[in-house]
Amino acid sequence: MSKAAPKVHVSKISSKSQTVLPRAVRDHLKLGPGDKVRYVITEKAVMIEKDDDLIDDPFITFTEWASPEDDAAYADL
Repeated sequence: MSKAAPKVHVSKISSKSQTVLPRAVRDHLKLGPGDKVRYVITEKAVMIEKDDDLIDDPFITFTEWASPEDDAAYADL
């Protein structure tokens, strides 16, 4: 099975080092006004990803104890 050719989109850098993400990129990442993007630098490329604030939440691993029953059980602590 052959790999599909990657879709390439180009944008220009302004004198203030700003650029506009092409519509296809914004649509693919489901980006809207006010959303953040993250740039992941690897040895061969720079990837643009939607920045999901949950990734930076240090307590995200504790969501398994976030049920209403757990809230009630630990309410007095």
